[in-house]
Amino acid sequence: MFCEIVRGETPAFVVLDDDDHLAFLDRRPLFPGHVLLIPKQHIETLPDLPPAAVGPLFERAQWLAAALVGDFGAAGSFVALNNTISQSVPHLHVHIVPRNRKDGLRGFFWPRTTYADDAEAEAVAERVRAALHE
Repeated sequence: MFCEIVRGETPAFVVLDDDDHLAFLDRRPLFPGHVLLIPKQHIETLPDLPPAAVGPLFERAQWLAAALVGDFGAAGSFVALNNTISQSVPHLHVHIVPRNRKDGLRGFFWPRTTYADDAEAEAVAERVRAALHE
């Protein structure tokens, strides 16, 4: 679907278009101004994005978030992306959502938990550190 928008086959309300990125309004926004930022090249998830492309993608996300706060009138923003799970379109996309206090959006939509103790937290941290070096 997003590749069709890039090719001009599917219409979208484009807000940013450069050589490598496209940003457009989400068709089902959380709030007016909810933007999706994508790389024009078909890349499915953040781990698939070449390292050299990470900075440019998030520079644009930063720019869009600032525009929503400044010129658009939002007090802040929510910037997020999903990888595979809850990713409704299998093309990397960053959500930039304008936010205001008491706008009805209630944090994250999944149950929060705690670690049993510091030993459990340290064991999990060690597993993550080990995974980073594999």
